[in-house]
Amino acid sequence: MDDHELASYLAEKAGSELLKLRDDGIASGINSWVLRDKGDIFAHNIIIDELTKHRPKDAVLSEEGADDLSRIQANPVWIVDPLDGSQDYPYAGMKNGLFILL
Repeated sequence: MDDHELASYLAEKAGSELLKLRDDGIASGINSWVLRDKGDIFAHNIIIDELTKHRPKDAVLSEEGADDLSRIQANPVWIVDPLDGSQDYPYAGMKNGLFILL
């Protein structure tokens, strides 16, 4: 899988799982702030787990993860915002997304 295909796969996988998590959270009446925070970490974990599996030597900078400064000298570096627009995430029909850059 090339980089473009991997980025697309990561976005689709995390996005699909985020929609399920949101629907389940809304149905169970979970607090919107809790759901937002859960979504951020949930998507981060999915993306990082998959990147580790497919590109174990690549560096990653994620909004939700600890910054490893060795990434400054690394090539390539994946830059991830696992849930952009997280404030709107708990509300079905609102706009949000995720960013995966290389």
